[in-house]
Amino acid sequence: MDVAAGLVLIVTFESLAWSHFGPGEHIAGPQWLTATLPLLMIVPLWWRRRCPLATWLLVLTGLVIQSVTSRNSAEGLEILIPLAIGSYSVAAYGVRRNAVVGLFALLAGYSVFALEDRSFRSGTADALWATAFFGLAMVAAWLIGSFASSRREAAEAAANARQTEELAREAVNAERSRVARDLHDIVSHNLSVVVLQAAGARASSQGQPADGALEKIERSAREALIEMRQLLGVLRTDDHARMLSPQPGLGDLDALIERVRQAGLPVDLTVEDGLAGLPAVIGLSAYRIVQEALTNTLKHAGSARARVRVGRDNGAVMIEVTDDGCGPMPGQELGQGLVGMRERAVLLGGDLSAEVGEEGGFVVKAMLPLAGTTT
Repeated sequence: MDVAAGLVLIVTFESLAWSHFGPGEHIAGPQWLTATLPLLMIVPLWWRRRCPLATWLLVLTGLVIQSVTSRNSAEGLEILIPLAIGSYSVAAYGVRRNAVVGLFALLAGYSVFALEDRSFRSGTADALWATAFFGLAMVAAWLIGSFASSRREAAEAAANARQTEELAREAVNAERSRVARDLHDIVSHNLSVVVLQAAGARASSQGQPADGALEKIERSAREALIEMRQLLGVLRTDDHARMLSPQPGLGDLDALIERVRQAGLPVDLTVEDGLAGLPAVIGLSAYRIVQEALTNTLKHAGSARARVRVGRDNGAVMIEVTDDGCGPMPGQELGQGLVGMRERAVLLGGDLSAEVGEEGGFVVKAMLPLAGTTT
């Protein structure tokens, strides 16, 4: 579209430059200049979207050369159209700093154009109004381009914000679903144990006074298990046997670390004393946080070494995963794993931080309180 419009302008401009009658009289100067002026002012417009500032400076250069050389600035639509397009483009497609530079270049170039205009130097009212209109038209084109750029930037920012919000929401929902599945596995497993123990105790105590109470316990546990499966079972796509299997905990960290080492990341693991008998949900969440943190290290740290420390302090499980790698590159996304880890910690009443370490690398710290949890 730009090329086609430029060809039309060049043909029109050249016909006027080579004509000695009518509108061609608006372009003064030697023939070599009037013949090359359309190329200098219009051909650069083909790159007005990719190089708006350079294009605009070339267009203004053509205008200034014609004005200074001929001592009679060109007039008419054949000059105004490429100037208006260039002025609009530098504001619409250039970065804000380049757009401002383009505005100052416009004012400087137009000052030369006005001072070299014979009509303007005549001082007549009509000439002054015409020159003022010419300048205002170019400034108006710049303002329109600036407004278009602002609207486009606002639309892009809104779209990026919506996308980021949607990704974060999806990550949170996915992690909540995963937590629900984990809780479902834990509760279903424990309820199944209660059912089996109650059934076994009732079978060995037929006719005893406690038999009725055991029957109620068994029946209530079975009903709770059925309701649990109805409410949360749809979140599982695994088979029935997997649904009742216990989920990993801190005791499975050694196996996790070994798999990560086999994947190429050296890892040092430290599990402090005092972590025996933790609630299942705390152990599972700690395992998942370490798993996700090491996965991020594998993806983003490059050649690195990681350290994992799990301890207990002030009624909470403390987790720290550090690495000495290069970390994410500038502008590189870490994905939504960190959002999921943070959501898991918050759901348990804790918190999680992830940041670049003081000596480089990346540090993930999580705190999972034990208050309010049960084994």
